[in-house]
Amino acid sequence: MKQQIIVSGLGGQGALTVTRLLAEAAATLGLEVITSETHGMAQRGGTVISMVKVGPFRGPLIPAGAADVGLFLHEKNLGVHRGYLGPDARVFVNSAAPGDYLRVDARKLAEEMGAPVAANLILLGFAAAKDGLFCGVELLERLIEEKLAPRFRDTNLQALRRGVAAATE
Repeated sequence: MKQQIIVSGLGGQGALTVTRLLAEAAATLGLEVITSETHGMAQRGGTVISMVKVGPFRGPLIPAGAADVGLFLHEKNLGVHRGYLGPDARVFVNSAAPGDYLRVDARKLAEEMGAPVAANLILLGFAAAKDGLFCGVELLERLIEEKLAPRFRDTNLQALRRGVAAATE
């Protein structure tokens, strides 16, 4: 198993939570995993990118044109980080606008849940349900139950499951 994933968003959107869950999933499956993050202006709502490399890789950075999967928590980041995607990459975007990617309006769904910060897990559930990731929904659910703070657990599980439901609608 080898998969290179970029998680692109704005500061405060939960890109690092998604990255952590993916890394935990790989470790749980006994797969090698390397992550890296670029925080930059994240605390001020600036662009943030993290990279997850699952499998026998040497370095933490994904070269331009090599990512197998892109998870875009903000559609405007497509213009910033699309260059990391390989020609056959699966691209999942938090967006209401059609494009050359798989989309879910995670922001709207999260607001309907009363938890606007949960859009990240809606997108993650959507991508997992569309078989875009090396791991399945069940493992992600288990990791949310085990690894995330109890006060966020129910909301995050609900968000992940809402993304799964959106993938079949």
